Amino acid sequence: MTALFALATAVLWGLADFGGGLLTRKIPALTVVVVSQVVAVVVLGAVVLGTGAWHEADPRLWFAVAAGLVGPVAMLSFYKALALGPMGVVSPLGSLGVVVPVAAGLMLGERPGPGQFAGIAVAVVGIVLAGGPELRGAPVQRQAVVLTLVAAFGFGAVMALIAQASTTITGLFLALFVQRVTNVAVGGAALWAQSRRGAPALPEGTGPRILWGLLPALAFVGLADVAANGTYSVAAQNGPVTMAAVLSSLYPVVTALAAFAVLKERLRTVQAAGAGLALAGTVLLAAG
Repeated sequence: MTALFALATAVLWGLADFGGGLLTRKIPALTVVVVSQVVAVVVLGAVVLGTGAWHEADPRLWFAVAAGLVGPVAMLSFYKALALGPMGVVSPLGSLGVVVPVAAGLMLGERPGPGQFAGIAVAVVGIVLAGGPELRGAPVQRQAVVLTLVAAFGFGAVMALIAQASTTITGLFLALFVQRVTNVAVGGAALWAQSRRGAPALPEGTGPRILWGLLPALAFVGLADVAANGTYSVAAQNGPVTMAAVLSSLYPVVTALAAFAVLKERLRTVQAAGAGLALAGTVLLAAG
């Protein structure tokens, strides 16, 4: 069950990142984050009301609040790093966030077997290579590296925190709702501050109407991200966190394959090799 839900997480995160990447070509990244999370809040709010999940409120929800505070910071750091580039360095570095939940699992006493350790090592190398790292000395600004490492730590921290935020399915709905409300509060404040500094929330010459046209895609991105957090939490609670974290972090492979299938972007040799290694690591982990 852990492997199944973790792989579902990778698919959902990979597709959400692909959709978010496409949307940022049309509207600012911060607007994509805030609006997609607003949609998620509305849907999750209905689910919480319908299931009576609010009855399961307890101190564990502070983990969800923490995840909601860290998430937007990580996402904005990642987008800023991508803008500074080169993407072939930023993307693989960003995937190193898997180290955080893996380390958390080891600190909690998990001890994978030799086959699983081998699977973790092979999968992590594959994940990094699937991002298409620049291997010939591409110039990199120090700020881009720092921002990428901040983003990687943030992504990993969100994975570790959300896994601790609930112990039941209905409790998970409430935790995800609290996380998303926090996301919107932090992201909305940042969007307001950005607008006050003169950076428009929407492209020049457009108005809110552009959001209506993009609403289905924004909803998909927000709900896929929520679903990924949910499936990851289930995976981490029903099996080794180390396995759940590594398998869930295969999402760069999914994003690369989506770009290949939809945008006809050719996979570089290093990306194809990385995808193959990531899948090999998955087999070793699942078999272990």
